[in-house]
Formats: sequence, C-alpha cells, structure tokens
Amino acid sequence: MDTNHPSEPTSLPLFDPAVLDHRAANSTRTAVRGSKSTPSYLADHRARLRERFLQGGAAAMPDYELLELVLFRAIPRQDVKPLARRLIEHFGDFNRVLSATPSRLAEVEGVGNAVVTELKLVEAAAQRMARAKVLLRPILSGWQALLDYCHTSMSHREIEQLRVLYLDRKNILIADEEQARGTVDHVPVYPREIIRRALELNASALILVHNHPSGDPTPSESDIAMTAQIARAADSMGITIHDHLIIGKSRELSFRSEGLL
Repeated sequence: MDTNHPSEPTSLPLFDPAVLDHRAANSTRTAVRGSKSTPSYLADHRARLRERFLQGGAAAMPDYELLELVLFRAIPRQDVKPLARRLIEHFGDFNRVLSATPSRLAEVEGVGNAVVTELKLVEAAAQRMARAKVLLRPILSGWQALLDYCHTSMSHREIEQLRVLYLDRKNILIADEEQARGTVDHVPVYPREIIRRALELNASALILVHNHPSGDPTPSESDIAMTAQIARAADSMGITIHDHLIIGKSRELSFRSEGLL
C-alpha cells in the first residue's frame, strides 16, 4: 500500500528576514546621515549671530563672536564657540589670531587645515584691501591710508619684519617688499640689498617700515644706527629716505617726526 502523499506547499513568512535586515541597515545608514546635519539649536545660534552682524557690524560683537562667524564655514556642523574662545585666550585678540602662523594655530586643540585656511583667507583679504588703497597712488598725500595698511599688515606679527616701500619721482608707491624677517626683537638688515633693489626699480625714494612685536614702537639704539646706515647708502646714490616707521600694537613712531632722520 502506497503511503506517500503529495507534499503540501510550504507557507512563506509574512516578512522575509533578509528583507528586514536590509531595511534595518538602510534605516541605520539614514539615521547616521541625519545625525550629520546641524542641530536646530546651533542653526538658530548661527542665524542670530549673522543677523546681529548684519544689523550692527563688527563693532557690536566681541572678538570671540566675530571669530565664530569666521569659523562657521570651516566647521559647519559643530559648536565653534569653545574653539573661538580657546583661540582668543591663546593669542590675545581677534587680530592676533588672524595673523598667527599656521604652525602656531595648529597648537590649539580643534584647529585643522580647514580652520587655518579660513583664517588665513580672511587675513589675506584684509591685507589686500588695505594695500589697494596705497599701491600706485601718491603716498605722501595719502599718509593715513599708508599707516592703516602698515598696521593691518604688521602690528600683530609675533616676529620682527622689515618692509621697504619703493617710490618713483612722483612719490607713487611702485613696490612694497619684505626685505627681511627676524626674531621677536631683532631683524637682520642689509643696506646694500635695499639700495640695489631701489636701483633695479628705478626708485627715487624709500620708506622703511618695521614692527615691534612687544607693541612698543620706541626705537632701539640698533634701530637708529641701522636707519642712519641705510640713509647714508641711499644718499650716496641720490635716493631719498622719506621716513622710517616703527609699527606698534596700537600706535606707530615716525623717525622723521621724532627728528631721528
């Protein structure tokens, strides 16, 4: 007697486990992606800061908040207030943060390439705008613009820097060049190189500019001696030294005004 019966079809589960696993994985990935979006409280904070800046400008904001605005682009989905405060505490103020070297900036926790790039971009923009007001223009009739440019470029540097401004016969700035960099309280100066470059440019006059990282623009004995040496070399070639400016943190000193030139 045949006891075999036709096999009955196997019932399928309502939800395939493989399908469920796939959907769960997709859901997890979606959640992870969603977590990268800016939290609403941060978005609101950023919107408020931007609105305050648009309404009142930079003067209405403390240094760390202005720095936050700069950092928004570099770090789009995190609270940057702690980093802004660390940078201000480390360097002292907004301007010194912008003028710090990339290696010094990298010493601060939370600073990466994106932050360094954003800060140096803002610094470069400020310097270019200030430089545009003096380049290829009569310097002696736009003296305040020159001082503003020098302060923007040099007043917050951590090492001494000597710049030479070369002028033509009409006292129009034809070149602005860094002649040397030094340490926190000394910069090597080579008068022959300065005069050689002036002759190459067919310059008729010079303005020397260097900074004092200490913030005090009072000239040292070596500053005075160096200026006299350059003036003698320039005079022998028929080149005028209009002035030597020492740039401090909040003020400058003019050798011409002080009777030192």
